[in-house]
Amino acid sequence: MAATNTVNADLARERQRATFDPEQLTNFLYNGAERTKRKRYLQNLALQDLKKMGFKQYATLSRMEQYELELQKSAYAFTMGDKLGLTDPLEGHYFREAIMPHEPAPYNLHNSMFIDTIEKMATEEQKAKWLPLAKSYRLVGTYAQTELGHGSFLRGLETTATYDPKTKEFVINSPTITSTKYWPGALGKTANCCVVMAQLISNGQHLGMQSFLVQIRDLDTHHPLPGVTVGDIGNKFGYQGIDNGFLRLNNVRIPRENMLMKNAKLLEDGTYIKPKSDRLIYGAMTFIRAVIVGDVGRGLAKAATIAVRYSCVRRQSKIEPGAGEVQVLDFQTQQYRLLPQLATAYALLNAGRNMLLYYIKVTANMNQGSFAQLPQLHALSAGLKALSSWRASEGVEVCRLACGGHGYSAASGLPKIYVDVTPACTYEGENYVMVLQTARFLLKCMSELQQGQQLPEMVTFLQTPPEGRSRLDERLELSDLVAAFEHRTARMVREVAGKVQGAVSQGSKSYDAWNNNSVELAATGTAFAEGYVVMAFAETMSSFTGPLKSVMTALCRLYAVTVMTNNLGDFLKDGYLSSQQASMLQSRVLDLLKELRPNAVALVDAFDFPDGVLDSALGRWDGQVYEALYDYSLRSKLNEKEVLDAYHKYQRPFMESQWRKSDLPVTSRL
Repeated sequence: MAATNTVNADLARERQRATFDPEQLTNFLYNGAERTKRKRYLQNLALQDLKKMGFKQYATLSRMEQYELELQKSAYAFTMGDKLGLTDPLEGHYFREAIMPHEPAPYNLHNSMFIDTIEKMATEEQKAKWLPLAKSYRLVGTYAQTELGHGSFLRGLETTATYDPKTKEFVINSPTITSTKYWPGALGKTANCCVVMAQLISNGQHLGMQSFLVQIRDLDTHHPLPGVTVGDIGNKFGYQGIDNGFLRLNNVRIPRENMLMKNAKLLEDGTYIKPKSDRLIYGAMTFIRAVIVGDVGRGLAKAATIAVRYSCVRRQSKIEPGAGEVQVLDFQTQQYRLLPQLATAYALLNAGRNMLLYYIKVTANMNQGSFAQLPQLHALSAGLKALSSWRASEGVEVCRLACGGHGYSAASGLPKIYVDVTPACTYEGENYVMVLQTARFLLKCMSELQQGQQLPEMVTFLQTPPEGRSRLDERLELSDLVAAFEHRTARMVREVAGKVQGAVSQGSKSYDAWNNNSVELAATGTAFAEGYVVMAFAETMSSFTGPLKSVMTALCRLYAVTVMTNNLGDFLKDGYLSSQQASMLQSRVLDLLKELRPNAVALVDAFDFPDGVLDSALGRWDGQVYEALYDYSLRSKLNEKEVLDAYHKYQRPFMESQWRKSDLPVTSRL
């Protein structure tokens, strides 16, 4: 049964009742009408090519078939990217998004962390040697940091790189089982080279973590080199199409020149020259964390699109006795679940845009020799990475549950989005470790404030007097909302800093004082990230005018007030909010749901996800979800034969053994 080309009547009505032009919002999201047009051209081109190539349903394939499919798609994506001249990273991303919707790409880490690390950490001579090889795919690389026994704690990594001054080589070793590199994407079967993070040892001294370029496979035969044990780690919760791998190195020798030496250097005699800043080693990871914020926001935006559209098509139960079934989104409880997720998606996308702009600014300053903003960049990227991945992962699951039973089907597209977004909670830094790093930065800033030093611009709110009271009323002025979040973070920083300092003054070791207050510290780092998202969202309102500004302001308010009502204790604790204001906020959440309800479909349409990118029977633009679900079920591999071999092998013998015991007559029809 083929789906019709007619738009579902309920969905068509939803689009007609919108109070703003979603095309204006789409153009904002994609940086202008011309870029929007270009994005659509690239994605439509990719989707047309995929249709001609006739790929099978991803969910119906074995793990080996999924891996082979992703290699095929990746090769096509990057080959076509070259033919189309896609030098803009965003254009390349949108093109690949249409080819591999929420499917892992084996070459992603090669084109991101591997090449980015070389560009950021290598000398000019090293870049001249390696980048042409990497960009021509003679070298296919990945980034090997995480070990079986260690992840986010870089100083705990056990892989060693011992310098041999006689041969001017490093000897790379995995001295223990826990030092095995574990989890890097594309390491298992795809990569022939990797950036390895290892402890540098020279002249008997342990000199800390450094980056080394290590070839692991023959460039022609692709067989592992001597001393290299490498392979795939097996099935995972998701990402089955990518070969996350393990790597053990036994006395693998590399030239001295294979240490990335833009910052730290090792001379021929083994003399170590320190980098200007110890944090420069985090450069590649900071970039990836900045990218994650927007990526997971985009994942949540897709889930919200699916759930909102389906909730307008799906009719079930009644509100008015005697009347017909209503659209599920007309139930306040459904709005309460979904519209805050929609607001969160917009908030995270906006924060991701701001984060990348800040990264570009700080990187440019670093290239000019100024490292003053690097601590702020690291703290902000860590906190936002944690917050965004947590909220996106939680939000996708809310959207799935809001779709009822059909949300459990792979046809909904939601399971694939969930297993794509959720790993961000742990890769590139486990989230609690991340927010604790943010908290450490905040406590350092508080200490500097107490010493009369000038604070970085993003934390000047720490200077706000603690005895303030909120001016929030039913108008929900954005400036008052931002002030509430800044007050909350400042209070939490002061309180936990006082507890840590108090414990130390009473004789506790500083590390014990930190650990014994780490729950509050993590909450403080998270609160700072939430405040930044609200501030960035509020500042963006100056980009809008007319009806669009009214809708986006309501969306910003919904995000901020939802976070506040979910954490009311934080805002009530020191009397900053009164109980009356708290009750007002809870009521205003419901008012904002009603205000935004007519624009729900227009807001998800503005994300501009083609059906091929959503890859969802429930989220189709035309709303013909039931036809699409039925088509999906017909394509199940179990339906390729009317009677399966398993029936004759297992089911029939079991049935016969049971009915023989019953002495009942056996018939072929009822």
